[in-house]
Amino acid sequence: MRTFKSVLDSAQTEIVIKKSRFISHVFPVHSEEEAKNYLMEIKEKYRDATHNVFAWQVGIDKILQRCGDDGEPSGTAGRPILEVIKQRGLTNVLIVVTRYFGGIKLGAGGLIRAYTQAAREGLDKAGIALKALHDIYWISADYSLWGQLSREMEKWGKIEKVNYTQQVETKLLVPTSFSGDFEKIIYELTAGNAVVKKIGSTYAPLK
Repeated sequence: MRTFKSVLDSAQTEIVIKKSRFISHVFPVHSEEEAKNYLMEIKEKYRDATHNVFAWQVGIDKILQRCGDDGEPSGTAGRPILEVIKQRGLTNVLIVVTRYFGGIKLGAGGLIRAYTQAAREGLDKAGIALKALHDIYWISADYSLWGQLSREMEKWGKIEKVNYTQQVETKLLVPTSFSGDFEKIIYELTAGNAVVKKIGSTYAPLK
């Protein structure tokens, strides 16, 4: 099973250093396009800010990196944020740090420390998870099968959603490397009386 470390969830934190506000925004992303879209959203939301500095690292086989200082002195803002991402061994993550200047200059060293701290605190709040590719299943079965079925599904993956209609319908995430064995077990358990549909795939935290 191929795995990678990334952030568990989105997060926002804020620190104040010498009257300047540093607001850290952390996002799990799966492509540069998604990272760019989040970056544009932050720039629009905080268009009155002095700077919206960013860094991202995306990819598993081929790692793509990008960072930007957004008007801060070269190398004092985006690069320190990227270094925090790399030091923690993360990928598929975007960090944007919004700064509202407080009137006191921090100097190059002060800026590096400030953006580094902002990035670290944002990641601490977002949490870190080991992730892998999961298949998304939609399973429909009779109520009489639900007890055994739910226990087996909990063993193999993560139940995302359950609908109680004429039958029990379940949305489930299963690590892709286990999908073949999972389908076989469900078929045997229900004697083929459950409808099992693979409806997509996504990267998700391992249990």
